[in-house]
Amino acid sequence: AGTSLGDALSDHPKTFQSIYVNMVKAGEEGGILDEVLGRLAVQQEKDAAIKGKIKGAMTYPGVIFTITIIASIFLITTIVPKIGDIISDLSDGKGSLPVYTRALLALSDILLSPAFIVGCAIGIPLFVYGFRKYIKTPKGRMNWHRLLLHLPVVKTLVTKVAVARFARTFSSLMGAGVNIVQAINTTAGAMGNAVIEKELLDSAKAIQGGAQLSKQLEGSKHFPPIVSQMLAVGEETGQSDQILNKVAEFYEEEVDTFVGSLSSILEPMMIVVLGSIVGVIAASVFGPISQISTNIK
Repeated sequence: AGTSLGDALSDHPKTFQSIYVNMVKAGEEGGILDEVLGRLAVQQEKDAAIKGKIKGAMTYPGVIFTITIIASIFLITTIVPKIGDIISDLSDGKGSLPVYTRALLALSDILLSPAFIVGCAIGIPLFVYGFRKYIKTPKGRMNWHRLLLHLPVVKTLVTKVAVARFARTFSSLMGAGVNIVQAINTTAGAMGNAVIEKELLDSAKAIQGGAQLSKQLEGSKHFPPIVSQMLAVGEETGQSDQILNKVAEFYEEEVDTFVGSLSSILEPMMIVVLGSIVGVIAASVFGPISQISTNIK
């Protein structure tokens, strides 16, 4: 009895993230809990929308890529060896076959070898398990997220999503009355990237020493200049939450546009890759058959 809602939520950290707890506590202290819960609902809805768009855009290319790999392995391990034996019998042996045909037959032998099959059966699960354990460590998570920020297309997507989350989360916390240092620390945990999270946490330490957040983000490698410029205007006018809300809406649209463009580019690329693999296999098989037919005539 007498326990506040914020304290009750903090007892379940696996269900309620720090952003919910801090906003609810601030709402209770300021007597605006209903408004805060409304902000939380919008925050959750926007974040879920971004995740849904990314997953939706990646589904079709992912399916095509999976089908490509499965179809290629099936052709190389079942059809190619049988046709290869026939071609070798009709010709003067594998030595007289074109280089690309011999390479395909060699690949087929490797994929069908017991050592390779056992190695994959043991090695792949061990690698996946080890990798997942590694990226859960602080050092592994930091290195993995740093790598993502160096990949051309992935970097753009990660940055846009992080900026949208920062603007939406930080504006919600500031609007709820959470103090700026606590708001930055809480927002950092919602970034989804350890490198950007560390940058925000370093900014929070500088702000405790009297610095302004806009000045800290001005020299950022990951936050675009428009964020620090808009934030500086908000700090001068006392409307940081409202201005950052506009920034959040802008970058959420940017994410939507980028994901849509990425999806439209990846889909035909996957189809071209699938067609190219099938074409190479067909050329490796039917080229020698055509040559043998010509020699017979």
